[in-house]
Amino acid sequence: MASSSSTPKVIYGLDDKPPAPKAILLALQHSLTMFGATVSVPLLLGPAMGMTPQQIAVLISSVMLCSGIGTILQTTYGSRLPIIQGVSFSFLAAFFAIITEGAKAENHWTPQTMMQYIAGAIIVGAIIEIVIGFSGLVGWLRRILSPVVVGPVIMLIGLALFQHGAPKAGAHWPVSGLTMVLIIVFSLVLSRKSQFFRIFPIITAIVVVVSLCWIGTVTGFIAADSPAAVDTSQVGASAMLRVNPAEIVFPWGLPRFKLAFIVAALAGYLASMVESFGDYHACSHMAGGGDPTPKQISRGIGFEGVACAVTGCLGGFSSTSYSENIGLIGLTRVGSRRVVQIAGVMLILLGLFGKFGALAAAIPSPVVGGLYCTLFGLIAAIGVQQLSKADLSSDRNLFIAGFSLFMGLSVPAYFNTVSSTEGMQAGQTLVTYAPAADAMLASLPEWLRGIVGAIGSTGMAVAAIIGLLLDNLIPGTDEERGLAIPSTLIPEAGNISQD
Repeated sequence: MASSSSTPKVIYGLDDKPPAPKAILLALQHSLTMFGATVSVPLLLGPAMGMTPQQIAVLISSVMLCSGIGTILQTTYGSRLPIIQGVSFSFLAAFFAIITEGAKAENHWTPQTMMQYIAGAIIVGAIIEIVIGFSGLVGWLRRILSPVVVGPVIMLIGLALFQHGAPKAGAHWPVSGLTMVLIIVFSLVLSRKSQFFRIFPIITAIVVVVSLCWIGTVTGFIAADSPAAVDTSQVGASAMLRVNPAEIVFPWGLPRFKLAFIVAALAGYLASMVESFGDYHACSHMAGGGDPTPKQISRGIGFEGVACAVTGCLGGFSSTSYSENIGLIGLTRVGSRRVVQIAGVMLILLGLFGKFGALAAAIPSPVVGGLYCTLFGLIAAIGVQQLSKADLSSDRNLFIAGFSLFMGLSVPAYFNTVSSTEGMQAGQTLVTYAPAADAMLASLPEWLRGIVGAIGSTGMAVAAIIGLLLDNLIPGTDEERGLAIPSTLIPEAGNISQD
């Protein structure tokens, strides 16, 4: 049972330990929620590098293994918040820059070579993130990152994911629509009368919809080539167990290093750290813990660096805190650390047991799209909640928040990365910036292009930089900025330990 001293808004608080059957099902919800987004990155980058299906399978397994390890490190030693770690989209620009460089090379780089340079950039950046985290610098930044800055950043964490919602759901609206309707009904209507639906709205909706899709596929009502079809053919063809050390540690070979790639990756790390800073606040509040402490933030960033270093050695991509799963905590009102630790073990199993991963991959993409549509908006709403801690009657705060939020949406639209297959091998993709942005970048020194391009195409980084500068340069009192909150307004955290 949940502790009676926990915040009333949560069923299970950070330190609560639900019964094993419940905890396993709750953990499975977290694993399923992050699965689609995490797998989508290797499915995007693998073909761009010209990988074979077998190589992509190894890449997916590596990503899941690294996510599980990172999750356990974060929940046990890092921020100790119930945050899933998964592949960060903040690094896509940097990784595509490496792929593009390899494609343009006189001797076209193999996928293994591209992954070696990606690993090198990840490892060096991870070392820097470790230093920033454990030095306490990020915790100190909490003093200059007011709700006026953090609020718009959290809003953009949710809003920037819009391209993964309706476009994925639109592959088959009846299925994605049913998924959304069931999640809303289970989590907001039936949950008022049943604790089962209050705790398991997501997994129940997924089981119902996937079961209907499977029945439709078997009976022929849903065509085999439909996005809504359940394809289990890869389950039988996949390996049972992945334990060969050569396939796990440096599966692509030893890392290679190039300064330009490292600098581009550092921009991704900057965006990732800012995003995680906002995620810690959103997650801690949803789990009933109030604002995270400076020590929590520092440990969290430090162990994200440790997880990324492990990722570079195990052949995956850089990881960060996952906003999707924070939305899940808000819907289920279950913020138990133990649940997410179990989810971390499940993710490790996904990386080691091929058939388990193949079975999870059989979930139709419209179901995942419907899931995203219901969760991402909740993240943006948490940003509004954070911003409301500041004085919203202040013209100063309204301008800073509105300007940083608008530019966080508008500047990435200016960069507007587009894909091109011209001059590439079959199945590969080159990513270039829009003409105006490309011309602007061309006028910069080569070492600076990657930094500006990566930051400019990441809304969270743009909003954070603009908000941070304006909020600390334009005069404003602590009360006005939301940094001085009366103790009477701080909710009781009960048995929740944050240090």
